[in-house]
Amino acid sequence: MKVGYVQLKTEFGEKQSNFDKVSDLLKEVQDIDLIVLPELFATGYTFTSIEEVESLSEIKDGETSQFLQEMGKRTDAVIVGGFVEKFENKLYNSAMMVSKDGVIDVYRKLHLFNKERKWFSPGNTNLKVNNIKGTKVGIMICFDWTFPEVARTLSLLGAEIIAHPANLVMPYCQNAMKTRCFCNKLYAITANRIGTEKRGEDTFEFTGRSQITSFNGEVLSSAPFDREFVDFVEIFPKKTQDKNINQYNNVHDDRREEYYWNNI
Repeated sequence: MKVGYVQLKTEFGEKQSNFDKVSDLLKEVQDIDLIVLPELFATGYTFTSIEEVESLSEIKDGETSQFLQEMGKRTDAVIVGGFVEKFENKLYNSAMMVSKDGVIDVYRKLHLFNKERKWFSPGNTNLKVNNIKGTKVGIMICFDWTFPEVARTLSLLGAEIIAHPANLVMPYCQNAMKTRCFCNKLYAITANRIGTEKRGEDTFEFTGRSQITSFNGEVLSSAPFDREFVDFVEIFPKKTQDKNINQYNNVHDDRREEYYWNNI
């Protein structure tokens, strides 16, 4: 399976400009299976009011899904990217999985970071996997990486790849993903932003270094921290079905759940 990411510098509130930038970065790309874009890739991140969030929101079949569907037709890829979702008068930090034929699934971020709590409702969609070209793919968004339960749950559900749109500002995730992948024996594709976004009282500096991590903790691709970047690698998802570390240890079978929660 050939998979990859797009790392870009998003211009706040300029959806069409950001669509154009992604389109240009993918202009030479064809015959790819899975592409991951950053969290909120078309809108920006640093909101100053709920009205601003609302103005950039859309339903799952809105302009972002239409754009990703076009990119799917051009690249033959399934594409995962973040967007501001409006659903039943609530706003969510969401990511959609889109093929050339339309939206496959939408995931709403479970663990909100910092001031996201002011703008978004906590996610209410169950963690799940979708069968993409014969491979099981799950989604988590940015700060979800901090909670090992997310990657573990996706692993137990059969995920072979985690698509991980992100707007990372802390310097820990990229190293942590080595552990997340090794402990669950799966691949992860972390697509991050670059640049600085200063609006209102807040300034966020995004850390770049988008990354593809293997089931054995090996980093297969790492982007620079300071420039837009696209990369693709060939992976072998079926290898993740072997959850053994050695002949005596298995990351699923060795769990002792009866002792994990008794004293909590």
